[in-house]
Amino acid sequence: MSTLRNKVQLIGNLGNDPEIVNLESGKLLAKFSIATNETYKNAAGEKVTDTQWHNIVAWGKTAEIVEKYLIKGKEVAIEGKLTTRSYDINEGEKRYITEIVCNELLMLGKN
Repeated sequence: MSTLRNKVQLIGNLGNDPEIVNLESGKLLAKFSIATNETYKNAAGEKVTDTQWHNIVAWGKTAEIVEKYLIKGKEVAIEGKLTTRSYDINEGEKRYITEIVCNELLMLGKN
């Protein structure tokens, strides 16, 4: 059961081409976002689509696959864990960002 404590599974489409970063340490990092859509009917019976954006990061071999095969609009299934990090901007103001660290990636849809 410990593997279920922090696990995220999403299917969505890339909003932009991935950003690939080669770090000084030699590690490869891929950053991208995917959109997931939920459709429902509101109180007036109208169809409403709610889009949520998710920030994804991938490392190592997974980042290599992202760099080679993923482009804007591609449908993917992601499995990973939620992480939150913070950074400082002007005058010590702290910002927080929540990301999904991808450890499994499945490309869906057409090539």
